[in-house]
Amino acid sequence: MFADLRKYIKMKNKKYLALLLLIAFVSCTSKIDHGDKTVFKYNESAGIGTLDPAFARDQAVIWACNQLYNGLVQLDDSMKITPAIAKSWTISEDGKTYTFLLRNDVTFHQTEFYSFPTPRKVVASDFVYSFNRILDPLTASSGKWVFANIDTNQYGKSAIDAINDTTLQIRLHKSFPPFLGILTMQYCSVVAHEVVEKYGKDYRSHPVGTGPFKFKYWKEGVKLVLAKNPDYFEFENEVRLPHLDAVAISFIVDKQSVFMEFVKGNLDFLSGIDASYKDELLSSSGKLNPKYTTKFQLLTHPYLNTEYLGFLMDKSKSKSDNPLLIKEVRQAINYGFDRAKMIRFLRNNIGTPAYAGMVPQGLPSFDSSVVKGYDYQPQKALALLSKAGYPNGKGMPAITLSASASYLDLCQYIQHELSKIGITLKIEVNPPATQREMISQSKLPFFRGSWIADYPDAENYLSLFSTQNFCPDGPNYTHFSNLQFDKLYQQSQVEIIDSLRFRIYQKMDSILMDEAPVVILYYDQVMRLVQNNIDGLGNNSMNLLTLKRVRKTKK
Repeated sequence: MFADLRKYIKMKNKKYLALLLLIAFVSCTSKIDHGDKTVFKYNESAGIGTLDPAFARDQAVIWACNQLYNGLVQLDDSMKITPAIAKSWTISEDGKTYTFLLRNDVTFHQTEFYSFPTPRKVVASDFVYSFNRILDPLTASSGKWVFANIDTNQYGKSAIDAINDTTLQIRLHKSFPPFLGILTMQYCSVVAHEVVEKYGKDYRSHPVGTGPFKFKYWKEGVKLVLAKNPDYFEFENEVRLPHLDAVAISFIVDKQSVFMEFVKGNLDFLSGIDASYKDELLSSSGKLNPKYTTKFQLLTHPYLNTEYLGFLMDKSKSKSDNPLLIKEVRQAINYGFDRAKMIRFLRNNIGTPAYAGMVPQGLPSFDSSVVKGYDYQPQKALALLSKAGYPNGKGMPAITLSASASYLDLCQYIQHELSKIGITLKIEVNPPATQREMISQSKLPFFRGSWIADYPDAENYLSLFSTQNFCPDGPNYTHFSNLQFDKLYQQSQVEIIDSLRFRIYQKMDSILMDEAPVVILYYDQVMRLVQNNIDGLGNNSMNLLTLKRVRKTKK
């Protein structure tokens, strides 16, 4: 198998020859002249569809909105919830009522297209408006679900109340400990009602927030420029943030072209390592190629993204028709391939082999000594197949695994490994959009999936297996149903002591590993390439881009 993999990689590397020759002629000192301004430049290949936080559902929009807006609270790089516009807060003993005390020195941006007669301070009623706007069906916000636990008052309206200008109170209909973490999401940003009501749907390109940068210029598909907010309320060592003068975002689609712009110094930052230049940049152990260490920084960090294979636990089918309904077969697949080898050869050690549960590294409840997953044990896999009635895989029908093309190499590796224990695996390749749609409609018996955290709490991952969340009404794409799991899930909803709630999470994850509705492949890794003249960028498990503390010096 090692020889086969090396041959595969050697053939694959020929595709990079032209790229290697081109890089040899590139000058790393080439750059665009911005005078004395410090402009942080990055690219968004996927484009940006809106600057309205009500629609901040994808990473490109989230990153832009994180520069333009603030919410009540925010996350630091250690995933700790810290003050933002709310300088403090209290939570009632029953976990249902949240009271926030707001700063009184935060103002909305003054922009070229909208100027307030006098500096417009943020008050509690602005959050009432902003949150109710997300809940309003007419807004059609993709973030409506974040306020699903908010109670209603006697008039049938959401229980979000401005007690006075600096006091905001939110009441939930039941305790939900992850709620504070949810409030760090960009959906929960404060907006100015005057501007939203003036521009309507065109607010997407006329944003006014309170963030460290304000809107300057946007030619869609070409360039977006954000300028420094001189009145920003946060300080670092008694120096007002941000340190940068501007942020410039380009929209080059071709990943190799983006890499070349980075090499030339025309971009300050790259997120992720694309396959087109992965082997040029990284060694087989996942380290930065030594020839680039004087030019770039490689920043890595555990990513709250679990990559997995999911089984559809459709009880309407018989086990003879679908052997994947047999627990021992699912466990055998889990034991039947070497995750460490897969990560080493196919991903240059980007990511961590998943030997624990669904909850990934980077969350405080993660504990691989408590939650035991699966390692490579082919003999144990064979024993489980025999117990299931398929000794050495004999008599077992072929299994189809559905995935998008970008994960074909991983699926082919698993296919090769499982063949050694007698399991015949067929691979069905679908376009990404088709794959997502078929998963959400419960049409794929065995599929590749991933889950990136929306907020920093294990509940975000475990909710995927609650019976009440069966798709299409919820994210339980496997249709896993377990009475004990559901009882523990309900207990976790009312447990406000973190340490006790984490123990419940670990029990739930252990049930998942025993029942095996999924095959956890690996916990992903945030990979950031940064020019050596950039300081203060940081890194975090949510892969959130925060630029307010970044400094850039002349090369």
